[in-house]
Amino acid sequence: MSDIDHNAWLEANQRWLMAALALVRRVLERQAGEDVSGNDDDLHDALNAAAAGLPAPSALDVLCARFALSSFERDLLLLCAGMELDSRFARLCAAAHGDPSRPWPTFSLAMTALRDPVWSALTPAAPLRHWRMIEVGSAAALTTAPLRIDERMLHYLVGAQHIDDRLAGIVEAAGPETDMVPSHAALAERIARTWARAAEQGHWPVMQLAGDEPVAKRGIAAAAASALGMGLCSIGAHAVPAIPAELEALARLWEREWLLGGTALLIDCDDTELSEPGRAAAVLRFAGRVGGMVMISSRNRLPGLRRSAVTFDVRRPAAEEQGELWHALLGADAPALNGEIGRLVSQFNLGAAAIRSAFIGSPAPDDLWDACRGQARPSLENLAQRIEPMAGWDDLVLPEPQLRVLRRMAMHLRNRHTVYRMWGFAGRSARGLGLSALFAGASGTGKTLAAEVLARELRLDLFRIDLSSVVSKYIGETEKNLGRLFDAAEDGGAILFFDEADALFGRRTEVKDSHDRYANIEVSYLLQRMESYRGLAILTSNMKAALDTAFLRRIRFIVEFPFPDAKHRMEIWRRAFPHATPTDGLDLSRLARLNIAGGNISNIALGAAFLAAEAGESITMKHLLEATRDEYAKLEKPLTDAETREWG
Repeated sequence: MSDIDHNAWLEANQRWLMAALALVRRVLERQAGEDVSGNDDDLHDALNAAAAGLPAPSALDVLCARFALSSFERDLLLLCAGMELDSRFARLCAAAHGDPSRPWPTFSLAMTALRDPVWSALTPAAPLRHWRMIEVGSAAALTTAPLRIDERMLHYLVGAQHIDDRLAGIVEAAGPETDMVPSHAALAERIARTWARAAEQGHWPVMQLAGDEPVAKRGIAAAAASALGMGLCSIGAHAVPAIPAELEALARLWEREWLLGGTALLIDCDDTELSEPGRAAAVLRFAGRVGGMVMISSRNRLPGLRRSAVTFDVRRPAAEEQGELWHALLGADAPALNGEIGRLVSQFNLGAAAIRSAFIGSPAPDDLWDACRGQARPSLENLAQRIEPMAGWDDLVLPEPQLRVLRRMAMHLRNRHTVYRMWGFAGRSARGLGLSALFAGASGTGKTLAAEVLARELRLDLFRIDLSSVVSKYIGETEKNLGRLFDAAEDGGAILFFDEADALFGRRTEVKDSHDRYANIEVSYLLQRMESYRGLAILTSNMKAALDTAFLRRIRFIVEFPFPDAKHRMEIWRRAFPHATPTDGLDLSRLARLNIAGGNISNIALGAAFLAAEAGESITMKHLLEATRDEYAKLEKPLTDAETREWG
């Protein structure tokens, strides 16, 4: 109804309700022994006239139809409503009871005064009590207990629609998404059609929306409900009670809301860890118990639902849709940024909401790349350590073959859009589109530094993964942890840096027992995810010889980080001190005698800097000698005279 029609109905409904209450009041007057002359024709005529003025059925008629109330239950509900809407009802109830201290309706009064009384209407299974339409006060006997209409029912009868106060803070209204991408709009229409067909057969199956796009799933759910003329409310999985009695009360309260307002319910499991003890079971029990139009939003399909269900996979907008959304947002600037849009779509797999947020948060078109990085970052920061890349190519000292491979890796990442999208390689298969690399070499030889260089060169986020928090002794948990990592990283194609990966990626064993078999499954799962990952995954190892050859064949790039010789150590020493650092009399050729890796050289240079700063001096060989002794002591390695001769 339009606003004008609704206002007209609201006035007519209130006139009709007061006319209906007048008939119940007349019954009470007779029961109280008051002198009521004449018949009730005038009251019936007033009710019929009010009914004729209704542009749509009255709220009470709708309520009686939806909850299958008998004429006795209807009049009993009106009797309780009259206590709130007509001040004369309290006096009449007290007079009918013959007791001034009992100015309220009771079952006993209703059974005596109202037409067609039925005892079964008083039972907990009957509609009035099952749906909590009336509240029964405390008393020694059921028939003499005070009765009161539920507040939500009272507001509904007078035409005021609102969510029950007891649901406040548990469920919240979800508005429809006004600007969905075509694939999501088509999915919403498909869900609505599925529900419509099921409703014709008299049941409402649960719709499961699976995928890692929570904002889009809420929009799809709202659009599907709207297509059927319904609103949508959502409840977080964390708010579903685990205690059976509380769960039953909530389910009954919501199902009543569904019958009153035709509002669909979305159970949102996207922000809740369903692995918590009992949490998934509570969600499944609630979804199976509550009636009406119910949807579940979760990353993966929830098995074990005791109710018919249909699952729909909600994917991120396709690359073409993401590109169209960027063009729409950029407007007149889009043609000039066509190449940049292609790079954004190729690198960042963002949903519609994230793309809009990136556009809003970007002060200029030139900053879109970094704005997209910011949108993709939060989902991964709780799972891995982000490293802010500071190093450039000039900080990296490696033999030319290794530098050439690293530059080749950067080239592959830079030209992903051209090769995969524009030249069609992505259309062949999703496998093999990711870049995988193995950095092999002793600790301190520059593996982490090389990863930083690539991240800075390509303006990508670099995340270091601590495998101790990924590998689990429990079967299947390692794959789940790896899956969460790769899923979170997909948004922005971040560089994943698996440091000291030998613990997980060592030589696969012969299958002698179940532990060997599952260890092999973990490695196979990792390889599969690396091949389909849209970004760069780097594995580091101190023992390349220990890695399985079958594993190595599936790595795109392998870079050996050799222990630096004297020539390369001298170059590392030359770059160890920033331009602003004061130095005096440093002999790089003598420093290069130290048989240590680049990481140790950096530690010594930094330690010497602090010693010189404390003394108020420039860095000299004596500061470096003292810092070297500290570093060697940490390494439990002897410092020979041959290495430090003539250091001063």
